[in-house]
Amino acid sequence: MAPIRPGLFEFLTENRSWLAAGTLLTFLSSFGQTFFISIFAAKIQADFTLSHAGWGTIYAVGTTASAIVMIWAGGLTDMFRARTLGVWVLLLLALACLAMAVNPYAILLPVVIFALRLTGQGMTSHIAVVAMARWFVATRGRALSVATLGFSVGEAVLPLTFVALMSVFHWRALWVVAALIALAGIPLVLALLREERTPQSMAHENQSFGMQERHWTRTEALRHPLFWFMVPALLGLSAFGTAFFFHQAYFASLKGWSHLALVGLFPVYTVTGIAAMVLSGIALDRFGTVRLVPFYQLPMVIAFLIFANANTLATAMLGFVFFGLTSGANSTLPNAFWAEFYGTRFIGSIKAMAAAVMVLGSALGPGITGVLIDLEVDLNTQYIGVAVYFVMATLAMWVGISRARTDLAQLA
Repeated sequence: MAPIRPGLFEFLTENRSWLAAGTLLTFLSSFGQTFFISIFAAKIQADFTLSHAGWGTIYAVGTTASAIVMIWAGGLTDMFRARTLGVWVLLLLALACLAMAVNPYAILLPVVIFALRLTGQGMTSHIAVVAMARWFVATRGRALSVATLGFSVGEAVLPLTFVALMSVFHWRALWVVAALIALAGIPLVLALLREERTPQSMAHENQSFGMQERHWTRTEALRHPLFWFMVPALLGLSAFGTAFFFHQAYFASLKGWSHLALVGLFPVYTVTGIAAMVLSGIALDRFGTVRLVPFYQLPMVIAFLIFANANTLATAMLGFVFFGLTSGANSTLPNAFWAEFYGTRFIGSIKAMAAAVMVLGSALGPGITGVLIDLEVDLNTQYIGVAVYFVMATLAMWVGISRARTDLAQLA
């Protein structure tokens, strides 16, 4: 018998504490995300006398190190409550923010970036999405779409707020503010997750098996071809999505637009992303990941072709619409995919590998595109290549999932 899915209002009411905790964690992960750290890039470069290449290298080194550690750290979600782990990670995130505020030495910047990326982009968001994937089965898509709204809220609110504050306060003082916000999240997480259960008990009380009607370990998942068919998609979206925003000023100048005019289109991306996030969550509960995941990156093909050929801001705005479609769906579909195909018992460890790949991509993308720019391969040309990459990644996902779907206990 198919699981009964409650109405949206009933679902939100009955699960408001857990969903709010997930949303809070994804929002607080913003302090380790590229879109937030890049706000301070010019100030950091000026204070530490860094070139664009120097700052990019530091960022890549710190991010790559965090991806490596994430392989181990992400597995902690299989052993500890989200309530307990979330508190410690938020405390470490606050300390990382304070380190950025007080650090006087350029040589320590890779360590600070490592701490911000691991605790922010890595663990804070990882705890939230793993918890949603584990706690919810029939309504997993809806839970992920609601909880990951925190990402969109952060993208919409924090850059504008902190850029405005930077005209009044020193940039280092704003990192103290970020630390205080992260610390303020600790009592909220404790209050929202008063009744939260352990990963082990959840595995027994609300099981969701994967392929072959069993729970897969991380080692077993890594030996299965499906994981590696998914890697190009995981790597590409993180790499080239991050690279686009990392090189936004250069892209605007290449097109002959002001940076402010290009940034003015970001709300289109955010609104589209939120809509895609919610709709993909609803579609996920109805159709399952088998039918949706293989094709969710196709809008990126269109987006980067538009960016490569756009001559007007109106055309670029259309590119942001397609960019937002994939970005929003990416908040729900891949996170549910791991639970559906590999089960929920070891979802933290398996998802940690996927998160490590994505964090690694966010380190490689800006570096690769930056090197190509130095070699006089402009972004217009590069973005045509990026579009081709997403076609190949889509083909890889389709082949991998087509081969593995017969092993699922139930097809959505």
